Amino acid sequence: MNTLRWVLSTQLKIWKQHKNNSGFTLIELLVAMILAVLVITPLLGFMLNILDSDRQEQAKVNSEQEIQAAADFITRDLQQAFYIYDATGVDAIKSQLPSVTDGEPVLVFWKREFAPEAAITKTKDSGGKEINFKDDAFVYSLVAYYLIKDNNDNWSKAARIARFQIKDGYLNSNGNTCTKTYDTTSKFSLCPDVGFQPLDLSQNGKTIQEKMNGWTKLKDQDYTQKPIVLVDFIDQTTTTQKAPDATCPSGFAVVPSSLTSSTSTKRTGFYACVQSVSSSNKSIAEIYLRGNALARLNNDENKIIYNSSKLTYFPYAKVRIEGRSFIFTK
Repeated sequence: MNTLRWVLSTQLKIWKQHKNNSGFTLIELLVAMILAVLVITPLLGFMLNILDSDRQEQAKVNSEQEIQAAADFITRDLQQAFYIYDATGVDAIKSQLPSVTDGEPVLVFWKREFAPEAAITKTKDSGGKEINFKDDAFVYSLVAYYLIKDNNDNWSKAARIARFQIKDGYLNSNGNTCTKTYDTTSKFSLCPDVGFQPLDLSQNGKTIQEKMNGWTKLKDQDYTQKPIVLVDFIDQTTTTQKAPDATCPSGFAVVPSSLTSSTSTKRTGFYACVQSVSSSNKSIAEIYLRGNALARLNNDENKIIYNSSKLTYFPYAKVRIEGRSFIFTK
């Protein structure tokens, strides 16, 4: 009985001591904080590195996907081309194209544009009821791609590509007359775009290049169509900033002509090599695109310049296209 009483009294004393000493001393708190900092700081740095690496990889992936998508789009666009302008041709009709602030036309061509349900035929059934038949058609279309490098805050500090297009209408005796077009007396089921004027290939004594280079827009008509941005984050680095030079295969002309000038600013993020008329009477073009993923990570133009040691940040695409349509030149 005495032993049990001693045990109970001893445990009661210990319990009272713990109850009276329930806090931490200042030294214990300081030691705990130091240990926490030593453990958490490396973990925090590790997490920040992971997040930054993920951000960089995502920027690379997005740029690669957009460059490839832009190359695929341009490829499909060019497949219906029947004439692609070389550097001389682009310079010849540049004044006939829309003026884009800090933009330069790089790829300019004519193609056959698909016009769904543009051909309308009106007839009557056996009961005298009017019936309209709609068929697909093709019309001629002029397309121009621009490389733009400006300081517009709506876009990146890199460059971007914009696309402009105007197309002809579809003549139809059952259609309507159109105003502000090259033909205001004939009827169209689809009106020509404002400013569009058909090619004149009937000029005798001129080569096909001279005829195409002599095209002019409709006089005194301002375009209502505007260039639409196709893709942003195109490399804006110039060759003086160590960007790769523009190179073309033998027999092809580099476009734009500024890339062969000794005085112009040379940006090679988007350029073309063109053979306007090949031996098969078709136009052939090689298109070069280079993105800039660094521009997704930084808004400082001095920190998004091309660097050969960071090639993964500058995804690259090259496509070669031969127009499926052609002009008889012989």
